[in-house]
Amino acid sequence: MDALIELGINVDHVATVRQARRTYEPDPVIAAALAEQGGADGITFHLREDRRHIQERDVELLMRTVTVKTNMEFGCADEIVEIACQSKPTWGLLVPEKREEVTTEGGLDALSDQGRIKAAIEKLKDHGVLVSLFIDPDVEQVQAAAQLGADAVELHTGPYALAKYGEVDRELERIAVAGKATTQLGMRLHAGHGLNYTNVRPVAQIPDMAELNIGHSVVSRALMVGMREAVSEMRRILDLHC
Repeated sequence: MDALIELGINVDHVATVRQARRTYEPDPVIAAALAEQGGADGITFHLREDRRHIQERDVELLMRTVTVKTNMEFGCADEIVEIACQSKPTWGLLVPEKREEVTTEGGLDALSDQGRIKAAIEKLKDHGVLVSLFIDPDVEQVQAAAQLGADAVELHTGPYALAKYGEVDRELERIAVAGKATTQLGMRLHAGHGLNYTNVRPVAQIPDMAELNIGHSVVSRALMVGMREAVSEMRRILDLHC
């Protein structure tokens, strides 16, 4: 039997609902605690430059209260990297970031933006933070991530999640090929973006997949059944992946 895949739950969208009214509820910190009770192995949160959802207050409280590993997403802006270094999450996940986007679109370009990425990686590692890069499932991007010193890559599964009939297998193969390159280069294999209760299993079955990070689908399900049950349902799917 393969090792169980770790499930990271992204609580950003809980904060998005809160920020729609700029009030105090729903609280992503409480959502994180319920996600842990449902079986989450990690909590993911994205501190954006424009603070559209997660706030510095959330980062501080999540780091004080989460008992599983923490996965903090952010761009390479010096201010945010510095906050991550001081917060010391388990993982720092470097992502591309554009103010006009609704959510992260596409992977980080580890080939053409090496200066900023390398500087961020070195600073994070100096503060004891493991570093993952959110990249497209492309072997050249994987190789660049390894050369930059990343500890892991999180393969962008958005194109797979949006693929139409006849395109799904091709997108899944891209993830598998990039995943194989990832582990051959000594990095940990993560994946995420657009994964849900119906499309997650094929990704979970990719050899050496260690961790999946899922947010929107679980938070959407939580509106109907509660966060603890929504996470528990996803946990059961992953536990049956093999």
